[in-house]
Amino acid sequence: MRFFDRRPPCLLLALIVPAYLLTGVLYAMGTPAWQAPDEPAHYNYVRYLAENSQFPVLRHGDYPHAYLEQIKSARFPPDMPVEPIRYEFWQPPLYYMLATPVFRLFDGALLPLRLLSVALGAGVVVVAYAIALAARPGDTALALGTSAFVAFVPMHLTMMASVNNDSLAELLLVLVMLRLIRLASKPAEKDRALSRPSYLLVTGSLLGLGLVTKATVYVAIPLALITLLLSESRPLLLARRVVTLFGPALALAIPWYARNIAVYGWPDLLGTRNHDAVVVGQLRTADYLARIGWATYLKNFITTSFHSFWGQFGWMAVPMDRRIYLVLGLLSALTVAGCVLAILAAMQQKGPAQTQTAPMVDQEGAKVSKLSGADSLLALWLIFTGLVYLYYNASLVQFQGRYLFPGLVPISLLGMLGLRRILSRPWAWVGAGICGFAAMVIGVGSALGGSLDKWGLVIAGGATLVLILRRWLPARLDGWVVAAPLAGLAGLSVYSLFAFIVPYLAYR
Repeated sequence: MRFFDRRPPCLLLALIVPAYLLTGVLYAMGTPAWQAPDEPAHYNYVRYLAENSQFPVLRHGDYPHAYLEQIKSARFPPDMPVEPIRYEFWQPPLYYMLATPVFRLFDGALLPLRLLSVALGAGVVVVAYAIALAARPGDTALALGTSAFVAFVPMHLTMMASVNNDSLAELLLVLVMLRLIRLASKPAEKDRALSRPSYLLVTGSLLGLGLVTKATVYVAIPLALITLLLSESRPLLLARRVVTLFGPALALAIPWYARNIAVYGWPDLLGTRNHDAVVVGQLRTADYLARIGWATYLKNFITTSFHSFWGQFGWMAVPMDRRIYLVLGLLSALTVAGCVLAILAAMQQKGPAQTQTAPMVDQEGAKVSKLSGADSLLALWLIFTGLVYLYYNASLVQFQGRYLFPGLVPISLLGMLGLRRILSRPWAWVGAGICGFAAMVIGVGSALGGSLDKWGLVIAGGATLVLILRRWLPARLDGWVVAAPLAGLAGLSVYSLFAFIVPYLAYR
């Protein structure tokens, strides 16, 4: 990664962010109206707030299931209004309050509201860089790769370029996590800035803003508590720090909770009970399991979650080409294998974890860092996000990988660590073995099925050959080898818009 380590990080980040903004604007302009998940319901919340200057109340009839299915299948024709779709009226208000002036200024036009989300998403891309740098000080190449990964996942771009509260929720969540990771990485007694009450006050205020934006931010509550427990062992000081952090958060959130209790009754602080009573007609997990059984359920869960994480557009109606999913599957397998290798190498490093000005290098020349408090926090962030996804699917069939995007930053950071490891010259043979095994499975499956999967063999076999040859590439190309998949991801994001979203979702 020498080329990228030597370049000014701000210069390279200044290339990633505009590239994200340009692609996001293309998505905002090119995605047909309402062809992003839940966009009409979020738009109607903004419109209600702009027209009535008060928060809406979710009532029976705001989720017209039959009409929603009909209008989706018809691709939202002009003669079918979206006004009856109001099932997001229960959401916390901050995003909609922020979007209301934009709605009024541009007379309710859809594109400016989408561009607001794109702008908020740019903040997520920048903070992703800062989080990676806080977790791995001095490793600017890793931070840039993490930022680029977050910027160019096609499905994430789809959500960041539509009208919804995800963009603001993600931005506030990553800002809170950045401050927690810094606290976990540098104990307060070693850093005066972190020891000041103002640091926790600001962190708590950001958390409180997140609580009145979307429930996905609630994953930060246990992570904040864990961080405080790890950073302070003295009971009195710990209690003081807990109050300092959570006090502002509760002060911002309690008025909204009180409003929900007044509207929906005790103990519906979040409005979720009323929401569950109103939003009826969705496929229940128990019914789906009874119909298809566990084996098919798990297969569908894993496959659809994977597809929809990378890109399954519209209202889950337009998947990408299977060859693209194969490439992404191989890339994911390589990344996971690389993560395992990187974690094993980090665990073998003796001595306490410490802040480093540059990444360590093992005997074979691959970068490795010791495990730290920041690593534990990132791992818990990812685990909690996954548990929330599983919990959601325990009651409703929601195989939508976009629900994992609150944990996209740790996914991207771990992904870049794994990718860099598996693509390094000492370990490329492991990646070649994985791709070779995939080629063998595809070949055997083709023989048994009686139909040769030519593209599958070309993709897996070609990846095997490339990784075999990787060992003989000169060291000056190491950075470009890792950057190539990210450039491919950026290209895929643009390709997906014009190959899948525009042609298959536009009303005809």
